[in-house]
Amino acid sequence: MPFTLAIIGRPNVGKSTLFNRLVGRKLALVDDQPGVTRDLREGDARLGPLRFQVVDTAGLEEATDESLQGRMRQLTERAIAMADACLFIVDARTGLTPLDRDLAQLLRRRGVNVILAANKSEGRAAEGGLIEAYELGLGEPIAMSAEHGQGMGELQEVLDRLIAEAQELDDRAEAIVEIDDSVDEDGEGAEIPEGRPIQIAIVGRPNAGKSTLVNKIIGEDRLLTGPEAGITRDAIAVRTEWMGTPFRIFDTAGIRKKARVQEKLEKLSVADGLRAVRFAEVVVVLLDVQIPFESQDLRIADLAEREGRAVVVAVNKWDLETEKPQKLNELREAFERLLPQLRGAPMVMVSARTGKGLDRLHDAISKAYAVWNTRISTAKLNRWLADQIADHPPPAPGGRRIRLRYMTQVKTRPPTFVTFASIPDQVPEDYKRFLVNGLRRDFAMPGTPIRLFLRSGDNPYKDRKKFNVTSLTKHKKPRRRNP
Repeated sequence: MPFTLAIIGRPNVGKSTLFNRLVGRKLALVDDQPGVTRDLREGDARLGPLRFQVVDTAGLEEATDESLQGRMRQLTERAIAMADACLFIVDARTGLTPLDRDLAQLLRRRGVNVILAANKSEGRAAEGGLIEAYELGLGEPIAMSAEHGQGMGELQEVLDRLIAEAQELDDRAEAIVEIDDSVDEDGEGAEIPEGRPIQIAIVGRPNAGKSTLVNKIIGEDRLLTGPEAGITRDAIAVRTEWMGTPFRIFDTAGIRKKARVQEKLEKLSVADGLRAVRFAEVVVVLLDVQIPFESQDLRIADLAEREGRAVVVAVNKWDLETEKPQKLNELREAFERLLPQLRGAPMVMVSARTGKGLDRLHDAISKAYAVWNTRISTAKLNRWLADQIADHPPPAPGGRRIRLRYMTQVKTRPPTFVTFASIPDQVPEDYKRFLVNGLRRDFAMPGTPIRLFLRSGDNPYKDRKKFNVTSLTKHKKPRRRNP
């Protein structure tokens, strides 16, 4: 396991800003209001030559009950126990607060390695708070500005020593494996290396049970859950091995109707969730069995299909349903009617609370991922195309016959095909749908997005010079007449 650094502090001291700087990307949501971060967010950090794991935590508060703040504190305390070192951040401009002193005492009781940093130290206004930080008894504080990069060199020196000590103690010299998880807008990503985890995003409306489902999959209370709607704000990525298959799971914030999303923070959360859909390879649309297929559910599923991701529909809280056979028939009929673009996609009944149906969900995700990577040979495609044309030839608009000459698959993820036609712009949309549905049916690709493009056929003489009769006759010798 790599060296793990947990960033600890009270709300709004700049923990997420520092986290983003260490990982080199804006993964964590940042806003002026306190308490934005609620879950633990992990990332691969780089600081000079150092490589380590960094954990962004929720702002520690005094609550110790089962309230939302109390559950957030429990998650943060768990991160402290698992980390090799804690970076304790105070606000140099504000100075020490009673909560800062309580947190310092908590860290001393835990006996963990603590690095003290006074953030927002730029300018004279922070000098008093920086000096005051010595009172915590945690050593010399690092004068830091997470926003401007001040103090990163001093932090690197301290971490270099701690990482070296940790490696000597328990031989933690395992390298961090870099994973290229970039996926472009067309769905084409890098070649999948051996052992790379399948990347899935779990999306849905607020309070559908997304975080509870992820916790049940990984077998621990890793994500913050509760009866309150909208607890999750960031798109949290969790790596796990599920039934022998490596996965990277994105738990996203609940997506409400656009008209209801007014606050800036919720807009950031929704944008983060949509970005997770674009990074994912399989999107699990989680529905609530008690209120399934509302308009927002349909929009979310349609978004995943338009982004070219494999889609699995999971119906949660199935354990609460009393009329299961009747409800199942109703759901399947509504699915086929309301989402025809995803016809054939798997729909799985699960209970995130009890874990029932998770084995079927795993199999559905694995199968959808395999179909999403389907590649068909050109020979098979053209034999299939010839049969389709014979049974159902394309129309002849204005009496002009359309010839479909050739078909080939240009990429996977999602399966994308190009057909060369004599007049491609005259091929109607319903005939394109006929071909796409035929591809799904005959090559066993139910539910996966399929892209079909029509191009004009190549003319082998288009690059040759035109035959110029005038130029030839101009220099032609006069014909000799017979005397």
